[in-house]
Amino acid sequence: LALFVAMMKLLAGLVFAGVQGTWSLSLRDGDKPASFDCEWRKLAYAYGRKLLPRMGAFESLYYALDLNSDSCHTEMKAEATHSHATPDLPPGWRDAAVFVDVHGDDTQVGSESHPLRSLQVACDRAIAAEIPLVILRAGTHFLTETLTLGPQHSKLLISSYPNERAEVSGGKKLQVTWVPYNLTGANIWVSDVRGQVKEMEALQVDGVRATRARYPNMPQGIEVSCGYGCMIDGSKETWIGPDFQKFGNVTYYTDNTTKHYRNTTKDWFNEYMIGVGGLCSVYDPPVSYWCSEHPSGGGAFAFRTPSGVIYKSPNGPYEHGEDARFFVWRPARWANWMFDVAKYDKERNNFTFGRGGNQGARGENKGGDFFIENLMEELDYPGEFFFDKRTEKLYLFHNGTGAPPRDSIVVPQVKVLVNITGTQWRPVTGIQLKGLRFTASGPTYMMPHGVPSAGDWALDRYSAVFMQGTQHTLIDNCTFERLEGNAVMVSGYNRWATIQHSDFAFLGGNAVAVWGYTNETSRDPGRPGIVLANVPRAGVDGTDGEHPVRTTVQNCSAREIGLFEKQSSFFFQAKASESRILSNIFFNGPRAGINLNDGFGGGDEIAWNLIFSSCRESGDHGPFNSWDRQPFLTRVRTGEPSMIMQWRWIHHNFMVDNFSPQEAIDNDDGSCYYKTHDNFFVYGWQAMKTDFGGHDNHHYDNIYAYVDHALGVDPTLPGHEQYFYGNYVVMQGEQVGTCLPQKQMYGNRYFTPSGKLQEGCQGFGGQVSTTPSDADILTQAKMKLGGLPDISLVI
Repeated sequence: LALFVAMMKLLAGLVFAGVQGTWSLSLRDGDKPASFDCEWRKLAYAYGRKLLPRMGAFESLYYALDLNSDSCHTEMKAEATHSHATPDLPPGWRDAAVFVDVHGDDTQVGSESHPLRSLQVACDRAIAAEIPLVILRAGTHFLTETLTLGPQHSKLLISSYPNERAEVSGGKKLQVTWVPYNLTGANIWVSDVRGQVKEMEALQVDGVRATRARYPNMPQGIEVSCGYGCMIDGSKETWIGPDFQKFGNVTYYTDNTTKHYRNTTKDWFNEYMIGVGGLCSVYDPPVSYWCSEHPSGGGAFAFRTPSGVIYKSPNGPYEHGEDARFFVWRPARWANWMFDVAKYDKERNNFTFGRGGNQGARGENKGGDFFIENLMEELDYPGEFFFDKRTEKLYLFHNGTGAPPRDSIVVPQVKVLVNITGTQWRPVTGIQLKGLRFTASGPTYMMPHGVPSAGDWALDRYSAVFMQGTQHTLIDNCTFERLEGNAVMVSGYNRWATIQHSDFAFLGGNAVAVWGYTNETSRDPGRPGIVLANVPRAGVDGTDGEHPVRTTVQNCSAREIGLFEKQSSFFFQAKASESRILSNIFFNGPRAGINLNDGFGGGDEIAWNLIFSSCRESGDHGPFNSWDRQPFLTRVRTGEPSMIMQWRWIHHNFMVDNFSPQEAIDNDDGSCYYKTHDNFFVYGWQAMKTDFGGHDNHHYDNIYAYVDHALGVDPTLPGHEQYFYGNYVVMQGEQVGTCLPQKQMYGNRYFTPSGKLQEGCQGFGGQVSTTPSDADILTQAKMKLGGLPDISLVI
């Protein structure tokens, strides 16, 4: 871990690229040749353009791969900009549709020539038509409250007008009159915004985020990652320990039902267990595996967080330190907590934490690196803002000359832009969202969070587009940009939801989160007004249907996510099954690119994706991470109730572990039933990993380019062995790693600088040669990814 942390701190010194939101990949890890580092990036650019041809030159991908550098240069290809396809509308749409215009009038009929203004009014009117259809004209449609769609709106299509791009915003556009505040060595302006907003956690200026006044500063603003930088070193501060009696005692529950005992591992994660209450009362519902009687796994102990910190700021003491908000990494950077301040003692520099600490599932006695925000004294850097709630004045350090703009100051407020909610007994069916741009949803990182299952995550059930109790929902050709929380949440009962041909960028949280329910407590805020039965015994039972099944995410791009909640991924899943993640491009995230939080059901497929530059700010992981610490009863494997999950398939992906670097596929704590094959994996400490009772993981026919060693796996019970065969493994050392019997480890091709391997492993399960050329490695990769020489794909 110490080596890993040191490596990540080194990465914090990397230079930024020339486009906002990307940073340089001038990364040289160990003795990996610079020539290969350049060639994989060129291949990734070609592969990405093949996966998503609608992106044209794919400028964001080009700069994220640092292909404009002198040391690794290639020209940007083809079209300069990308375009989204015109939405496919039904015949006769002009006569059938209800039209909405930003200058419309809700007293009108809703025709093309006499449009409405309100989306909610339009959707409610459209359901009376034979073809329920709402068409939005170009412009920004500001919402003052969530657009709510229920079962009565089934089969409704909401689309932009052909060849136009309508924007749905959760922001409040401010009326400002700027006057100078401090123009001596700064460019700070102030405007009275009295009566317009009550709070201002986020701000957009000309469509780009401003940074809330903070220390330390961020050189390029909140939208550009600092890696391990832009933080206060938490190891040098004095942390106030947890208050273990704050919420009273925890109630333990372990399911000892014989037929629920998972017997596939020896002494690891055999039984479903939770704790209710105690320090897990910070969650809603107040339940977690990490408050159970015997949590286990890597670095396992019961959940807790520090109660405060003694911190002497170079700009303090603060006049109103009680208004501060702390963003605190858990030590080892597995997640970050956010705390508001309950009490501030300026004489002792003592900050006592109040609300917060519920944004991650794993606890600690102390905090790690952190920053502090929302203090007037910290308004000292271009691009920062501060809202004085006492005087209702907005201060802005304008990042430009002269006064800030007046007509593009927007405060993100509405947290959920579109809520599509029914039940599995009366679902919302066939809703389609096409060709829309969603932006400026309000921050949700201080909203109630729950612990989805026994992975490391805590999560809020909020998103720009939220769906629960739906069937056949389609999100097509949409853009999700500059949202303060999650973009899409597939919550509880959902069947056959599809998110496709859509783009996600500059998000406060996850791009797509898929999260089901089991009955662990008598109430759950996600299912208001319902008293849940048979709790907590039903917590293990995933057979009641209250979880997403067959969610598809395909042909999407996602980048610059997790700007606030660092435990965010491009795709996250818990208590869901049979998802398909196909032909997507994910890059520039703080944590694992794809995270599967448990082994609920299984049957998932992850294929033909390009993922790189994940884990840019956090410790552990790589492009993909999984856990399976908590068994569940589902019907996915055989159609009958079973504690054993169905196989998951990970194949034909291009994954680069350039910021961890641990391994491309991190099958952590108990992960099982994975078939990982025909992938191109670049970098990492090892090729295959399973630990803490992991089993039934098969790696075969993969290419691993420049790993230290091949295997790091644990022993298994008979009948649940690991397999490693037919792989092409380019190693930097001469040790294979863990040895497996020949029937489990065979037919591999190993390559080392010396052309030798150290003794052991009964012949190493294959042959050894000297390190191949860049061209040889890339030829093998192209064969996996779809052919030679142009990587033609049919996906």
